[in-house]
Amino acid sequence: MFSKKIVMIVGVIVLIAVNLIVLSVTSRRYHTHGPGQSAIFFIAPFQKITTSSISFIRDVWSDYFCLVAVKQENDNLKKALDRAIEKNNQFNEIEIFNLRLRKLLNFRKNMAGQALVAEVIGKDPSPWFKTIIIDKGKSDGVGKGLPVLMPEGIVGQVIYASLHSSKVLLVVDQISAIDALVQRTRARGIIKGGSTGQCFFMYALRKHDIRVGDTIVSSGLDTVFPKGLRIGKVSEVIKSNFGIFQEVIVTPYVDFEKLEEVLVVLNTKPISDVSDQ
Repeated sequence: MFSKKIVMIVGVIVLIAVNLIVLSVTSRRYHTHGPGQSAIFFIAPFQKITTSSISFIRDVWSDYFCLVAVKQENDNLKKALDRAIEKNNQFNEIEIFNLRLRKLLNFRKNMAGQALVAEVIGKDPSPWFKTIIIDKGKSDGVGKGLPVLMPEGIVGQVIYASLHSSKVLLVVDQISAIDALVQRTRARGIIKGGSTGQCFFMYALRKHDIRVGDTIVSSGLDTVFPKGLRIGKVSEVIKSNFGIFQEVIVTPYVDFEKLEEVLVVLNTKPISDVSDQ
């Protein structure tokens, strides 16, 4: 079976051939009557069809190449649009990064000591441990025990430092402990990490006035974190009818799911690592 396209082409070729043969046989110079006129009468419709067919094929052929050119141009425009979208996305990321970095640098200007900007390059995948990895280590002056901060508040402290990276224990980890106080009333206690991403203000006496919304800050007495750094906000206070302590739940100011850059305070004396001894 032949396709319609092939049949159409063959038909056009046959019409052209027949037209040429008949014209060559019947046409004579200076003879425009008699049998020649009759032949022309019958051939004229075929000539018209042939001419129309040739024009149609020429137009189709031209339109085909035009469509090919338009398709190529459309593909090129799509690729250019994709590149423009990607560049715009990169510019947006750079702008957001610059805003975060500017915020960190402004925070560092207000600090008394030196601080180093570090990028978060990893997180502990285990649900039992709340730690992150930063891209600064001993070669940058980072050592074990140094506090890690954000403009929003305390992030944690360095618990291990290699040459070019360090591990940071977050304040929401269950083994984390920070000597703290209620900013409004100066009531003392210890901030301990919880399993739900919140913290507990431990050993707060029942007699102390602690309310929901109070800010908890570092006391500076643990010799790790400078005094007055924000930790979190009191979200719940439970006073039982017995015992000397009240239960205080604290929500950290830092969003640990969105950590990308942090500040490591360098003026605090690092704790000697076992590997350094």
